[in-house]
Amino acid sequence: MNAFLNKWYKNHALGYKILLYLVTTLFIVYLFPKTGKFRYSFEKSKPWQSENLYAPFNFAIKKSSDEIEKEKREIKEQSQVYFDINKDIKSQVLSDYQVRFNQVFKDSNAVVSIKNSNLYAKGKSIINKLYNPGILDLEYGYSDDRTIVLAISNKVQNELQYGSINQLGELRELIEKDLGNSLYEDEKKRMISIFFDVIKPNISLNKILSDKVLEEELSKISLTRGQIEKDQLIVSKGQVIESDQYDILSSLKSEYESHIWNTKNYNWVLVAYTLLVALALLMLLLFLRKYRIEVFLDNTKVTFIFFNIALMILLTTLVINFNSQYIYVVPLCILPLVLKAFFDARLGLFAHVLTVLLLGFIVPNSYEYMFLQIIAGMVTILTVSELYKRANLFISVGQITFIYIIAYFAFFVIHEGQLTGIKWETFGLFVLCGLATLFVQPLIYMYEKIFGLVSDVSLLELSDTNSKLLKELSNRAPGTFHHSLNVANLAEASANEIGANAMLIRVGALYHDIGKMKNPTYFTENQSTGINPHDELSSKESAKIIINHVINGIETAKKYKLPDRVIDFIRTHHGTSLVYYFYMKEKATNELVDIKNFTYPGPKPFSKETAILMMCDSVEAASKSLKEPTSTKINDFVENIINKQMEAGQFLNADITFKEIQSIKKVLKHKLANIYHLRIEYPE
Repeated sequence: MNAFLNKWYKNHALGYKILLYLVTTLFIVYLFPKTGKFRYSFEKSKPWQSENLYAPFNFAIKKSSDEIEKEKREIKEQSQVYFDINKDIKSQVLSDYQVRFNQVFKDSNAVVSIKNSNLYAKGKSIINKLYNPGILDLEYGYSDDRTIVLAISNKVQNELQYGSINQLGELRELIEKDLGNSLYEDEKKRMISIFFDVIKPNISLNKILSDKVLEEELSKISLTRGQIEKDQLIVSKGQVIESDQYDILSSLKSEYESHIWNTKNYNWVLVAYTLLVALALLMLLLFLRKYRIEVFLDNTKVTFIFFNIALMILLTTLVINFNSQYIYVVPLCILPLVLKAFFDARLGLFAHVLTVLLLGFIVPNSYEYMFLQIIAGMVTILTVSELYKRANLFISVGQITFIYIIAYFAFFVIHEGQLTGIKWETFGLFVLCGLATLFVQPLIYMYEKIFGLVSDVSLLELSDTNSKLLKELSNRAPGTFHHSLNVANLAEASANEIGANAMLIRVGALYHDIGKMKNPTYFTENQSTGINPHDELSSKESAKIIINHVINGIETAKKYKLPDRVIDFIRTHHGTSLVYYFYMKEKATNELVDIKNFTYPGPKPFSKETAILMMCDSVEAASKSLKEPTSTKINDFVENIINKQMEAGQFLNADITFKEIQSIKKVLKHKLANIYHLRIEYPE
């Protein structure tokens, strides 16, 4: 058991990568639509690009959603509506009418006059008329010619038109019309008040029965129209897809996808999706393993890359599920931007292309989409430089948006052969995509805090010489600070010459000697009084103090929370070189001197940037000892120092070539010549 645990502990980094790989693969497959992928792409009114298509099996032609909705509307407009009628209300109203009439129309002897008797009869006639067929309780908004059914306890009584039923809002007008102008105004008002006191609606909607009948009618709607037989020609190559063929193709696509994913083939298709996604992600891991080993060995960075790929696929999937027309709103170019900011352009483009290939499984018009996104990704990589400069980002986003528009315009003309019918709103989506891409700046900041990575934006902040740590260095070790500034200038020029990360190396150079703040006077550049404290120490003790400035620098950097990419410069700027002066001094008195006590612990530089810093640091520090420098002396001096470092194998772990080292030598010679102001000697 212990052996197993020890083995697992030694290989836990690899185990984590395998787990991350599997989880990301399954997550992406889970996001994929749970349908098969129809092998053909087609659009209405556009030519069929593939070979002649014959029906692979019998299938029904499905009606379009518009057709089904139209049939539903027609059924809803024609469906019978059921109303309940209460026959007892009329009798109750007549009884109430008699009582109320006698209360309102009686003489001083409390005897109803002949005139009142006629008025009573007229009112009774109006009530009978109103309740034939009846009075609605509410306004339901049906058309006047809509057929309705009157029922008592769900038993049909008769059918009539909705407009023939009296409504409460129309009663006053009907009553006034029937009363006529033969009555006095006072009598007319009293009669109207009687009617409104006693009249009650006796017809109300039976919603349950009406909805039940409507559902039965809607359930009878057929979702298909016609049948396509097996081996029947559906569309010929080059034929323009009209409305009928489009419906047939859509039906075939739907039938094909549901047929595959609802049968025993489902598991096989799922396995096939998993294999393709796993293959794509494996290519990414192999790329990192072969060309970006420092990224591959860092689990945080690998997690960061996989997370961003999965995030882009998730966003695209959500948009497609909402409305696939908005697919171009997803700012996919954020992916190469982010990866280029934290790593490099090559990795950014590689990951972007793999992501687009994976999205090709789920997007409509996959070829057009993939072409546009890959071209946009290339433009992103080629145009975006120095992301910390806001103007550069805005210019690059404008160029990306322009490329989107040009590519979409070209595809539309190819498909349509004309400009008529072009979807201008799609251009607006590209503009929105460009604006969304600007979110990369705050996103980079969040990623720095979450994953502990460093971008050029953070490097720009760290390069400010007014920062707390650099100000402390300038106060406590002014000579070292001045030395660091000179090294930064030399290193930046060298990095620009060979295409290395100039911003990163400048920051590394500014902080590489911060460990000297602990014992500043033990370093010659800070000895302004002429007193050398090493005179009172043994060579071994002096060498230990000199060597410890690397360890002290790492501790100080961690205390001030400098990024690991910057700490790497502190750790490697002397590599495994020898403190030569004190070693030779000790050797003069002790032939058995242990060389390990005078050797820096390393590691050796492992990148172009750290290798450049080692060269520039050694050359700048040693240049202070040049007496009466000439062009020849400077050339020999630079060659000698860097050649010794190469002979000691200090650059074996760095991905730097001999050609690049020669270019760096030329830059250093030129810069040192300018620093020492070499001039032609004029005759006196």
